[in-house]
Amino acid sequence: MNQMEHLDDEENGYIKIDRYNVAKTESIAHHYKDILTQLGEDPEREGLLKTPERVAKALQYLTHGYDLNPSEILRSAMFKEDYSQMVVVKDIEVYSMCEHHMLPFFGKAHIAYIPNGHIVGLSKIPRVVDAFSRRLQVQERLTNEIRDCIQDTLRPAGVAVVIECRHLCMAMRGIQKQNSVTTTSAFTGEFAKDKTRAEFLRLITANLH
Repeated sequence: MNQMEHLDDEENGYIKIDRYNVAKTESIAHHYKDILTQLGEDPEREGLLKTPERVAKALQYLTHGYDLNPSEILRSAMFKEDYSQMVVVKDIEVYSMCEHHMLPFFGKAHIAYIPNGHIVGLSKIPRVVDAFSRRLQVQERLTNEIRDCIQDTLRPAGVAVVIECRHLCMAMRGIQKQNSVTTTSAFTGEFAKDKTRAEFLRLITANLH
């Protein structure tokens, strides 16, 4: 059973809608109440009374990518077009959860493809990034999944993906290096060629306005 919670802000003309599964929320909240106890907290004190439910809803949102089909997202806005130059979408915000410690990692993705008869609505590429990043992930797999989805669905002449992220599992625990940035990349087709890849890297680092 699904339930929708509406939070209206009339002053700003903004309506936020959170979707969550009621049974799943209750189950996760029950476990988090026990976790709070195991950590030495009192889940019955005022500040924590609603925390298990809030965490349960937050986790469902942060992992809602499991319910999305990235290929279908692309197919919903594919168009035949005689364009064969590089298409670049850069500085796409990335928010994900490390599957090893369930701590966030976040940063930016830069994606390019070279059409081979079809283009895709530009907003769909960031949606594909969200669909894969809103799951428990490692950055390396996230990079490959985005590349493979675009390659397999659009069948372009090539795909390039570069992701730069900060990982809280490195900043808050373990080695505790707050300024470390992890960069991963994945290429197919024409982007395997040095010249094409160099053009892509130049475009994502250029300050074009």
